[in-house]
Amino acid sequence: MTRRQKFMLAARLAMPAILAQLSSIMMQYIDASMVGRLGTGPSASVGLMSSSLWLFWGICSMATMGFSVQVAHCLGAREHEKARSVLRQGFTSVGIFSVLMALLGVAIAPSLPHWLGGDESVAADATLYFTVFVAALPMLTLNYICGGMLRCAGQMKVPSLLNVLMCLLDIVFNFFLIFPTRELILFGSPVVVPGAGLGVLGAALGTVFAEVVVAVLMCYYLCWRQDGLNIARYARGSFRPTMAVLSKALRIALPMTLEHAIFCGAQIMITIIVAPLGAVAIAANAFAVTAESLCYMPGFGIGDAATTLTGQSFGARRFDLVKSFTHISVGMGMAVMTFMAVILYVCAPLMMELMTPVREIASLGTEVLRIQAWAEPMYAASIVTYGAFVGVGDTLWPAVMNFGSIWLVRIPVAAILAPAVGLAGVWIAMAVELTFRGMIFLWRLWSGAWLRNRSAA
Repeated sequence: MTRRQKFMLAARLAMPAILAQLSSIMMQYIDASMVGRLGTGPSASVGLMSSSLWLFWGICSMATMGFSVQVAHCLGAREHEKARSVLRQGFTSVGIFSVLMALLGVAIAPSLPHWLGGDESVAADATLYFTVFVAALPMLTLNYICGGMLRCAGQMKVPSLLNVLMCLLDIVFNFFLIFPTRELILFGSPVVVPGAGLGVLGAALGTVFAEVVVAVLMCYYLCWRQDGLNIARYARGSFRPTMAVLSKALRIALPMTLEHAIFCGAQIMITIIVAPLGAVAIAANAFAVTAESLCYMPGFGIGDAATTLTGQSFGARRFDLVKSFTHISVGMGMAVMTFMAVILYVCAPLMMELMTPVREIASLGTEVLRIQAWAEPMYAASIVTYGAFVGVGDTLWPAVMNFGSIWLVRIPVAAILAPAVGLAGVWIAMAVELTFRGMIFLWRLWSGAWLRNRSAA
């Protein structure tokens, strides 16, 4: 393949993945903006629980990667029956795991808002919001594993389109569940629009309903339509996990899961640091995190493409292609997120005004978003490089690097700056840490150790 052909292949895989990531974030953006219309209290309730939800979602998502990476290697080696076997075992393993995580989440939900420093004015809504989401973890995990398997098979369009559908369904469900029955002016005439008036609960239920519909459709396409993985057409085969597949899945997923838990633990610590700054700061921080996601999610989409390209190339033992696709993907990711950072800086006021009518929240959110924009290019380097490392099964050292960067740089700097500078200090700490993280990931990429160690194994 010429360099141009490699770039075009990477771009064709990345574009649907970027669309999928953006649609996922748009769903959060829609939830946040709709809840934002209810006032500061409901907004703070949702914002208080966001980092904890990311912890549970992310752990389940990382658990699926141990199986999808194996499938990518099998497909790269043209071992289709083995790939289907790994898929069956993955369904069983992550299904049991997600149920256990859901039970844990429901058990701690009543106490969690108080552990995070929230007061009584936000605790009830926060508990309700968290409980609904965490109880739906098994269906969300089904979405994760089916989407991950399709992407590792090189099928990017279907997961992307289904995620766009999920975004549209979320808008529809939220529209009728969050707000009460009201009268709207349509083409100059009053129209009565029915509504459940559930507020924060409606936002959670709307998103969960959308996720359930898409999870079912994603599972259908994977099991009945996707070549090489359509297990419904190959009825013979056990769903019982084997030690060989489980142990390999653990070696791949455990460092990633621990790394994500550590990352979300850091986010929870940030929430605890922000909570004493008041409800306005909590809401502004949550809205700014969601708005910033629109900037960095293209990087995660390109990272997904890098995982597929390096995973299948590694499975085929084409180490030259692994290196080439990694460099192309990292360059693409940094270019795209630099462009998105410019948009973020310029459009920050508009983005915040769309999410909340409260001027104090919008103004504070705009300030911190413009601080964060400067760190986006190096953040892209860490995201896409990490995706390439995952494709070859190199997850331990990247997890250690993330741990050191977040806990030894971001948390101490945020704790020092927050009392003196307020929320802006927390985001300065984040920008410094993400720049440092990008530098150390690029250093590991250029060193070549990530590929030498795996190819020798």
